[in-house]
Amino acid sequence: MQITWNNCFSPKRYGASRQDADNRTQYERDWDRIIFSSPFRRLQNKTQVFPLPEEIFVHNRLTHSLEVASVGRSLGHMIGEKLCELNEVKADGNAYEFYRNSLKNVIASACLAHDLGNPAFGHSGEEAISKFFKKRNTENKENKAFRAQFSTQEWQDLTHFEGNANALRILTMQQKGRIKGGFKLTYSTLAAILKYPCESKLSNKKFIHRKKYGFFKIDEKAFLNIAEELNLVRDTSVTNGIAYKRHPFVYLVEAADDIAYNIIDFEDAHRLGILSYNQVRDAFIQLIKANSKADLDFINKRANAFRADANESIAYLRANAIGALTYQCANVFWENRDTILQGDFNQSLINSLPVIQNTLKEIKEVSIDKIYNDRSVVQLELAGFRIMSGLVEDFVTAALTPKQERDTEQKKILSLLPQQFLFEEEDTPYEKTMVMIDFIAGMTDLYALKLYRKSRGIEL
Repeated sequence: MQITWNNCFSPKRYGASRQDADNRTQYERDWDRIIFSSPFRRLQNKTQVFPLPEEIFVHNRLTHSLEVASVGRSLGHMIGEKLCELNEVKADGNAYEFYRNSLKNVIASACLAHDLGNPAFGHSGEEAISKFFKKRNTENKENKAFRAQFSTQEWQDLTHFEGNANALRILTMQQKGRIKGGFKLTYSTLAAILKYPCESKLSNKKFIHRKKYGFFKIDEKAFLNIAEELNLVRDTSVTNGIAYKRHPFVYLVEAADDIAYNIIDFEDAHRLGILSYNQVRDAFIQLIKANSKADLDFINKRANAFRADANESIAYLRANAIGALTYQCANVFWENRDTILQGDFNQSLINSLPVIQNTLKEIKEVSIDKIYNDRSVVQLELAGFRIMSGLVEDFVTAALTPKQERDTEQKKILSLLPQQFLFEEEDTPYEKTMVMIDFIAGMTDLYALKLYRKSRGIEL
């Protein structure tokens, strides 16, 4: 069936056989389920960029996700108002109601969930999880035997751990002793986080929908279920695997994330004294100029009036910069809605704003030079590499050792697993490994650090 604005959403829930009556809409319930979940709460102790200092507040994964959700709700509201005026949508009562009242909730919920799959210690944690497997990519006899336990696709998953794929896994997987169907979110919300709807072996940076990958081999059935329910467009250029074009809602979730992290990282860097007031102010002013309706004289006067409190002045400019980019991204989506619906729009919304590209380039260069290579950030990344890859080595080695051959240390390591992460001995090596990664990827920075220290005798 061809995808249309009338059939690209669904109130049905993944893993649920029926819909319970409730005063809330199905999409409002998605928001509540994510907010009250353990994986979401753990984001409060997961690094966004900077180590979490005691004296100065900077963003963590939880506050970042809440702010992305706020931007996403605005984008969903703007686009929903426009889409419900299309003739084909007006003629369909369900579609009209969805775009008028519920699209904003879908986008906001997907934004809340977009980082659930990210492990501890920022993006370095993703690579660190794969480090153990990458080290086994040698031709010595022992490593060749180790790799032989996995298929080519499974090995690709393990050597290229991907937080986006892990988010889908967290939201849909059946954990031991837990409710079937995972979070049981609507298909609409799940589709909106599928930023890269392809399997790992098909990753290709030339295409926005295949820049990375969106599901592990073990979760292929869940992904295909979502793709079928929402009529995702198959990528016909691919003949040797599974790849689809993006769902249109993904562009809005991605834009909300892009807007938030480009701006918030700069604000945090100013608060920490890494970037000067003038440097951050000038960048935000350039972004505000993207909105032709912005009254720059008034905004400058207000910012200067707060100058006695530099943080407050920057916060005011930040709010205006976010507003400007949100408005412009919504315009790009609307102008390209037909191409976006078919998944053929091969760039992000924020990168489709020519007036701000030079400013974004400068922000990126400064971020890499001054923020992401700041001493505190580098130290955190190094710690994350050692901690996360070390834990993977400990738990995966213990899990893959045949039960009758495990030594006392390996038995003690596996005894630390919570109930929901216990595996069956007859499970495949890939299944056992993925359960170990589920446990480790879900850890907070602090828990991973403490477990690493205790397991190595650094702390008792």
